[in-house]
Amino acid sequence: MDAFYASVEQRDNPELRGLPVAVGGGGHRGVVMAASYEARKFGVRSAMPGFKARRLCPELIFVKTRFDAYKMASRQIREVFQGYTDLIEPLSLDEAFLDVTTPRRGGPIATEIAAAIKADIKEATDLTASAGVSFNKFLAKIASDLEKPDGLTVIRPDQAEAFIAKLQIERFFGVGPVTARKMKAAGIHTGQDLRDRSEAELVRLFGKVGRHYHRIARGVDEREVKPDRPYKSIGAETTFDVDLTDTAIMLERLRPLAERVVERAAKANAHGRTVTLKIKYRDFSVTTRQRTLDQPVGGADQLMSLAARLIDQPTPPEFPVRLLGLSLSSFEPPGEDRQLTFENF
Repeated sequence: MDAFYASVEQRDNPELRGLPVAVGGGGHRGVVMAASYEARKFGVRSAMPGFKARRLCPELIFVKTRFDAYKMASRQIREVFQGYTDLIEPLSLDEAFLDVTTPRRGGPIATEIAAAIKADIKEATDLTASAGVSFNKFLAKIASDLEKPDGLTVIRPDQAEAFIAKLQIERFFGVGPVTARKMKAAGIHTGQDLRDRSEAELVRLFGKVGRHYHRIARGVDEREVKPDRPYKSIGAETTFDVDLTDTAIMLERLRPLAERVVERAAKANAHGRTVTLKIKYRDFSVTTRQRTLDQPVGGADQLMSLAARLIDQPTPPEFPVRLLGLSLSSFEPPGEDRQLTFENF
């Protein structure tokens, strides 16, 4: 989807249309979760601190997140997808891989199917989507970002080699800012540069993932679209406007996070045994405290009891805290007996 959260806000609030909008916190500790295309013209981007976004765009309008509205739109989009295929692998609320090798409808040409899906999404949600069409996940993902907003980009097999050769390394799906800097330091700036390196050299530079880089530089990505991808963890976190030093206040702030985590886990039918507390201090250093139980956590109250123990053990935070996060992992298969236990905690 195109600037999903911001586009939902502009759709639901006509007075925001055509204006630079950021979803998230505009305070000193706030973070931009999404920016409208009007805001992006000024350099405002997601994950940017709110104060920096305001500096770039003094006219920027901040709006609070409304996850219920975004989830509703996401469900409508998913229903559109399901009209064309069962092979849907969600990446987030607003993005997914679809395998349309054998579509339910829309004809035999993938480009026409993508155009039909875009039109159906527009009709169902009054929002625009951008699609990437190709013969593997790596290229389809990159293509989906090339002509936003409301784009449709196709990369055919006979175009892949030349396309990848010219692609800037930071545009590679799976290459983050840190890896991109490391690649550039090694003289790798484009797909052609990456292709010129041997697999052994890439493994030496980047570890096991170097084999993946060697393959995608040649347009090779054999990963299938996997519906119902299992969760590794489910969590929530928040950054505070003022650093916290009182553990009682920290626990108050953790309560809504615990409720959010339990709600997300319930919707995913995921039952986790490992609880992780994330603490980020004033100096941006991060520590985590973790416990794994014999049985999955059963509710927000129980999760909060565990969070209270983790806040105090081994000792309460020694420095002012700017962020707290809470997550569940080590999920049990469905159907197991689920009862919270504090044994071995």
